[in-house]
Amino acid sequence: MSAPVRVWLNRTYAENVFFIELLHAAPRPVEVHATHVDLDSPVLAAADHGALEPGDLTPDAYVAFALDYCARHAIDVFVPRLNQLAISLHHQEFEAIGTALACPPATAIAAFDSKADGYAAIADAGLPTPPWWQVRTAEELLAAVERIEGAGLTACLKPSSGAGGEGFRVLTREPFGLHRLAGWDSRVQVDQVAAALRASEEPADLMVMPYLDGPEVSVDCLADRDGTLLAAVGRNKHRRRRSFTTEPRYLEPARRLVEATGMAFLSNVQFRHLAGEPVVIDVNTRPSGGLHQLSLCGLNLPWNAVQLALGERPDTGLAGDLAGVEYTLVSGIQPVLPRQTPFELVTAELAY
Repeated sequence: MSAPVRVWLNRTYAENVFFIELLHAAPRPVEVHATHVDLDSPVLAAADHGALEPGDLTPDAYVAFALDYCARHAIDVFVPRLNQLAISLHHQEFEAIGTALACPPATAIAAFDSKADGYAAIADAGLPTPPWWQVRTAEELLAAVERIEGAGLTACLKPSSGAGGEGFRVLTREPFGLHRLAGWDSRVQVDQVAAALRASEEPADLMVMPYLDGPEVSVDCLADRDGTLLAAVGRNKHRRRRSFTTEPRYLEPARRLVEATGMAFLSNVQFRHLAGEPVVIDVNTRPSGGLHQLSLCGLNLPWNAVQLALGERPDTGLAGDLAGVEYTLVSGIQPVLPRQTPFELVTAELAY
């Protein structure tokens, strides 16, 4: 039997237990390493080797830790999530110790380091975005909201930097009432946000745009080292129902964006709709949390990305027709490491 391919995922999301499962389903043996600052992260239990990693390191110090980890554990492929930009900038140092990085080049990561920069990159690629305003003051916030409401739309905001839906809020003029304490309410009063901006001594960096109708279409992409798109499938998300799409109106803009920015390996382009037409609302330069769902299409993009990092050309053909494939997501049970994890394991991983 051939030696296993050693793959390391650093501080990643809990959903990537499914990413690890797909690596274990590869046609070749894969030994997965996962590190995190949270002992209860399920990715540690899902991996073949799970350990705590140091917290509160500067990006440069984290790169030093990562280089040492890769050297000590003979990592073949490193899939970074935390400090992805700093790690990518040092790709030659990783290559010198025999570790390939499965992440986009630093130029592509930097282009989407903030949502405002990302929207500029999307516009440079000639693709549509919703109208948006970068706001730092109460006056800028109110001016943006008035323009959106003047067009008959509802305003929403989110931080200029952040992952997923962190910090997303719908802006409302409606006074607070007890009915707001029921259900899942993401609304916040415009005047409250404006008052908070005026009172804050910390700088703010927010984006304001119209709230867009669903469904959301999230396109998972795999590209080679040159940024040439090899595979892309869209996931329709409408309430609980999920389905797949290969419609050109989603896949073609995703291809243009990936290839214009040279976004190698795994990425994700998200769309919503403005006046019935798709617009790009977010771009992730990392694997999406829902990437494992493409296994229903016969795809194993986590393994394909590892193959690309190893210099191999993967087979990314879809298995059959995607029409009519519908599903939903439910919570499941995942193990965590026992609390009595040997202290030696933890301290060994912290020594660098």
